Amino acid sequence: MANTKSAEKAARQALQHRERNVALRSRMRTAIRKVIDTTAAGKKAEAQASYKAAVPLIDTLVNKKIIHRNQADRHKSRLAARVKALG
Repeated sequence: MANTKSAEKAARQALQHRERNVALRSRMRTAIRKVIDTTAAGKKAEAQASYKAAVPLIDTLVNKKIIHRNQADRHKSRLAARVKALG
């Protein structure tokens, strides 16, 4: 348990930040899953559209320091390869 007022506030803020980070990470995973599902179904136009929607979302998480730059690059690269394989 926090011993000082500042530590109590920091604990409250950490909970708020964690909730926000979990929600953002979940949105990213959903976007990635959407690209994977559309490529698996062979829907090229939908896959390209969902990829274009997923990339800025992934980059946003990097800018907020929720995921590492290399992890984002890996996700984007693998998704792009899946979309490109449809063509």
